[in-house]
Amino acid sequence: MRTSIATVSLSGSLTEKLTAASRAGFDGVEIFENDLLASPLTPEEIRARCADLGLTIDLYQPMRDIEAVPADEFARNLRRARHKFELMRRLGADTVLVCSSVHPRAVDDDALASEQLGQLAALAQDFGIRVAYEALAWGRHVNTYDHAWRIVEAAGHPALGTCLDSFHILSRTSDPKDLEGIADIPGEKIFFLQLADAPLLAMDVLQWSRHYRCFPGQGGFDVAGLVSHVLHTGYDGPLSLEVFNDVFRQAEAGPTAVDALRSLLVLQEEVGRTTPPAPVVPTGVAFAELVTPDAGPVSAVLGALGFTRTARHRSKPVHLWQQGEARILVNTQGSARRDGTGLAAIGLESPDPTGAAHRAEALLAPVLPRRRAPEDAPLDAVAAPDGTELFFCATDRPELPNWRADFTDTASAEQGTVHAEQGTVHAERSTAVAEQGTRARGVTRIDHLALVQPWHHFDEATLFHHSVLGLHPQESVDVADPYGLMRSRAVTNADGSVRIALSVGAAPTDDTVHAQHIALATDDVVAAARRFRESGGRLLPIPANYYDDLAARYEFADGELETYRELGILYDRDAQGEFRHCYTVTVGRVFFELVQRDGYRGYGAQNAPVRLAAQHIAQ
Repeated sequence: MRTSIATVSLSGSLTEKLTAASRAGFDGVEIFENDLLASPLTPEEIRARCADLGLTIDLYQPMRDIEAVPADEFARNLRRARHKFELMRRLGADTVLVCSSVHPRAVDDDALASEQLGQLAALAQDFGIRVAYEALAWGRHVNTYDHAWRIVEAAGHPALGTCLDSFHILSRTSDPKDLEGIADIPGEKIFFLQLADAPLLAMDVLQWSRHYRCFPGQGGFDVAGLVSHVLHTGYDGPLSLEVFNDVFRQAEAGPTAVDALRSLLVLQEEVGRTTPPAPVVPTGVAFAELVTPDAGPVSAVLGALGFTRTARHRSKPVHLWQQGEARILVNTQGSARRDGTGLAAIGLESPDPTGAAHRAEALLAPVLPRRRAPEDAPLDAVAAPDGTELFFCATDRPELPNWRADFTDTASAEQGTVHAEQGTVHAERSTAVAEQGTRARGVTRIDHLALVQPWHHFDEATLFHHSVLGLHPQESVDVADPYGLMRSRAVTNADGSVRIALSVGAAPTDDTVHAQHIALATDDVVAAARRFRESGGRLLPIPANYYDDLAARYEFADGELETYRELGILYDRDAQGEFRHCYTVTVGRVFFELVQRDGYRGYGAQNAPVRLAAQHIAQ
């Protein structure tokens, strides 16, 4: 299907918006009146610019407060409309959006509304223009799609149809039965379809609309269900995005346009109009890669955690540290950021790495170019919205390229001293790296990864990880930080072997430091924490007030709470089980978490405010 986007959905000048829409791959645009009024280009120049970019102008919008008004007011409206229709003819737009009236002089009279809209349509027809009448969710007298359609139907003018807007419809109802009336509208009388999603909020609908819309798949509305109803009518116009969002209006237009088009590609897949390569859901975490200008500090932390440096890349300054099934790559090549160690890449175990890459490319996440030696494994990687590289991996599967084959083993199977790149870290070791996974008290695997998103990429990141990777988004939660709120939302596969927690600060002006982290699973967090501390590692101190509150909320065995207090271990429980976890101090922009899950399914959100406050104090 053809795709379109309203210029109000993007930031920048009108020229910048048009360029971004074209580069992303949209077929057309809706020209928002304010964008045209603020542009130094004439309507003819805008028309030519769109043609050069391969864009059609699908809609001019909006015309407000037209219908069901006294005669003198309507006469002024017709005069205004004539000027707009002349402008549209110069612009090359053949459809205008008319919103249901919110005018204080508008009356509750459907017959008058039909009559006046019919007159407007007759005038529009003289200019070769169609009128699409839309019910605003906050319209003074007309605020539902079926009411707007009854008025259009009564007018009976060929140049008058209706515009259906998913936000205005779904913000007023969550009952699927309320959408069944769409079937009563002939497809040829649906002149336009505007789409937006939104988080489910309890607030004034006008404010909800103006500030919190998002692209389909990023909110809580059943946009796909509504589109299915519309398509069954025979509607053959574009799928067009009209999204009012404070974040999008401040973010770069180019990436926002790509995110927008991706949402429509996924939507078309959901309603059965396209068949891109199927999602290939990752089955585990092959590795997490840290990039650092100085490997010493992070190597010391890994050694204290019980990791062994087991291998080195044949041609790159990359070392593999391993414990159980947890693998950490430490990369010291020149691309490291100046502000220290950062989480740069994640290797995802994939049943079909090539299929996963094809899916990513189909949804506008092209495979990243990589420098590799002829003998290196041909790994495909894509960039997540925050810049993290995601590799599609097959570990030790003979039928597929194995990333481990790029590494030469360097660790011996002895117990004793581990030489870090700065100094010597003493820690107990098992008799062989292969036996590390059997140690009940050590790290067994990577439990989850927490990625802090740039403030304007949070919704995009959720859609990306869901649509491109096939991970399931969980409910969004707000976490109190000493300097504001952080939003957090986890995406997981079905069995929880892949968990990625996405979070974002409160605002673009938020200059607090939120590091990313790697959570490591263990069967005994107390033993793991003691070993780490005894090996020279520093655990994040937790305030005593936290443990006083914990004693009031839960009952513990004798000495248990004192142990948690001593080691800085935090505790939570849900209906499925208990959760014990603690944190290392931050190294650069990364810290580690030791977690013990006993059936627990969450991420310790209850404890996040305490952890964040403690990190601010430590920094």
